[in-house]
Amino acid sequence: QVELVESGGGSVQAGGSLRLSCAASRFTYGTYCMGWYRHTPGKERVGVAAIDSDGDTTYADSVEGRFIISLDNEKKTMYLQMDNLQPEDTGMYYCAAEWGVLVGLRGVCYTASGSPAYWGKGEKVTVSS
Repeated sequence: QVELVESGGGSVQAGGSLRLSCAASRFTYGTYCMGWYRHTPGKERVGVAAIDSDGDTTYADSVEGRFIISLDNEKKTMYLQMDNLQPEDTGMYYCAAEWGVLVGLRGVCYTASGSPAYWGKGEKVTVSS
């Protein structure tokens, strides 16, 4: 069973930066996709950014040019560098992963069910204006 643990959240003012990390244990190599999803109370969960074993990436339109997703295979850790943060970026950020799939469009992993199989517990990001 894969375990995903997020870190790096916090509170910043608009225009600030944060870097989220997601450490994966019991990591299995092969074809996989890992991504960041955001949930804000009262709204549906949305894909923010995803990266796959081919090195391809995808971003939500709202974060394109401000966020960068990366993966350190040796450390089995995924990162999300978030720059020029805006109040609308506020929410719980969840790390997710699934094997046997690649990235889809607009910040999500392309899964048959629409949702990756493995999830972390989330990390809170708050951006004030």
